[in-house]
Order: sequence, then C-alpha cells, then structure tokens
Amino acid sequence: MHINYLNRRISKFKHLNSSFILKLIAFKDFWIFNCCEGCQYRIIDKGLKINNMSKIIITNLHINNISGLLGLLSSLNLIGRIKALHIYGPVGLKYYLDLGKKYSHTNFNYIVYIHILKTGLVINNYKYRMYSLLINNQYQFIIIQLEEYGTFLLNCAKKNYLTPGPLYGKLKKGLIFILPDGYILNGYKFTSLNFLGNQFSFVSNPYCSRKIVENSLFSSIIIYQ
Repeated sequence: MHINYLNRRISKFKHLNSSFILKLIAFKDFWIFNCCEGCQYRIIDKGLKINNMSKIIITNLHINNISGLLGLLSSLNLIGRIKALHIYGPVGLKYYLDLGKKYSHTNFNYIVYIHILKTGLVINNYKYRMYSLLINNQYQFIIIQLEEYGTFLLNCAKKNYLTPGPLYGKLKKGLIFILPDGYILNGYKFTSLNFLGNQFSFVSNPYCSRKIVENSLFSSIIIYQ
C-alpha cells in the first residue's frame, strides 16, 4: 500500500488533523482518510482519478477533516459518477452531509452509503481488512493486508507429470494429497514463498497509551494524527 498526504503543510508523520490517500496495491481504487479543503485538486495533482476513489474515512468532525468533503462529493457528481461511494465516520456525519446538501440545493446522482464507525471489523475485502478501535473517545485504525499465495511453479508440476486442472489451484493453496501408491504431494513444494502481507496503523489520538502501543506492535507504518 502507498500513502500520499493531501495536506501540503505536512512534512512528518505526526501532524494534527491529517488528510492522506491510501493507494492499495493490485487495485486501481484508493481510499481517503479525511477531506481537507481543496482535496480533489490535490488528488488530481497526485496523478489519480477522483472517480477511482471507493471509500472515504472521516476520523472526527473537526473542520480540517471535513471542509473539503462536500466539494469532493459535488465534483464526483459533476464528472458523472454512477458507482456507489462508501463513507465511514462518527455519529453526526450524516446530519452534516444532509444539512450541506440542503443548504447548497445539491443532490448526488450516485449512491452514498454512510457507515457509522464502531469498534470491530469495518471493511472486509478479500485482500484488505480494516478494523476500528475506539480508545478514550478517539479512533485507531488498523489496516491488514492479507497473506497472498506464492507463484505456482508450473515446471515443478510438469516434472511430477501433473496435468493442468483444479489440482493446480488446490496445490497453490498449500493442500497436501496422498496418491494411491503412497506418494505425497505437498502444495508448499509447488509454490514460491507466500507474501505475508502488511499492517498499517492510523492513530487519531495524539497521546500514546498502552492499548495503542499493543495494537500497533505488528504495524510496519504508524501515523499519528
């Protein structure tokens, strides 16, 4: 996963009310954490298409985190977006959007799903999972990139006189088979090493605590808001 900050003032990982892009590997879609003012122009400046944005996560209702949200949603409407958009945020976000649409007399031609953040699994993708933890009225997010199977060694399969078919897929998953003559086919011998995945933590609480440290022990990247 790749991270790009949207706040031009940010030069370090620790900053108050930070907005950034999370670009997921092997996907053209990307996620946004918080929407600073003018974020749509900065997304384009990063070489990304705003229509490829699939999820927006709002950590709190501070003005620096939501000042660009309505403008971004309106820009998506102007470019003719039709696919749904998922927004995750605290209680009160829905009322802010409803009042903003009412005041600006704006409606969206695409579906906007609003999810209220709570402790537990928030996003469940076949390659990524995001957990939200509420600690002292502040959210901590943990994004886990799931383990991926290694590349199937086709030459090794041919040397064992295995014909292409469903067996290849099962061996790639590491399954073990015993043939009628007692010969053992170990799936791990037919694939390269598995990619163990990655873990990323985003802490919206500027004060460190034991729970935050314990939850971030296995994270390769930690960002404090």
